[in-house]
Amino acid sequence: MICGVDEAGRGPVLGPMIVAGVRVQDDGKLIDLEVKDSKRLSPGRREDLEKCIKECCEFTIRVVSADDIDSLRKSMSLNELEAHLFANIIDEICDEDDRCYVDSASANEKQFKSMIMKNLEQRLDIISEHEADDEYPVVSAASILAKVERDRKVKEISKELEADIGSGYPSDRKTRDFLQQWMNEHGSLPPHIRKSWKTTKDIVNDFKNRTLDEF
Repeated sequence: MICGVDEAGRGPVLGPMIVAGVRVQDDGKLIDLEVKDSKRLSPGRREDLEKCIKECCEFTIRVVSADDIDSLRKSMSLNELEAHLFANIIDEICDEDDRCYVDSASANEKQFKSMIMKNLEQRLDIISEHEADDEYPVVSAASILAKVERDRKVKEISKELEADIGSGYPSDRKTRDFLQQWMNEHGSLPPHIRKSWKTTKDIVNDFKNRTLDEF
């Protein structure tokens, strides 16, 4: 059996990170589905493929909240956090005879593999490569499941907060405008925000400075 693991939402300041694992006997069905890295597919195509992937593969999806990310970041780097989550997914879905492909979060592919291996309860063959989500169909499938679930959670947050929060990424103007407006109106950070992110700290400091100036 072969497995693929990938994530969506590593960098956003708002919302969860999603980690997905996919396991199949071989990647023939995934090749027939023409899966690709989720970033190269339209939202509609990703949603169609999500249904097909779930029908023909074993899979598992982990939703890691902003609060959990902040908690884990107190004791580990972002790469270590991702390796920890990948290891959890691998232990859940894979057997020792499996080969598992992962999209390396670190510039050093071997180092990222070592980080994962350190967190595993079992020992199996792991291939850690950059752009694995574009090279191996089983990782492409995992990236699609993670991305669709992440988009779904962002929509749920927008509905909960009754606001357009954008994509949740710091580079997204809609996200930055939402965070600043929320702070101005409520004097506090919104739910689902990653407090350990630099963007969040900058917004809080800016708000405090403006408040002091007004005082």
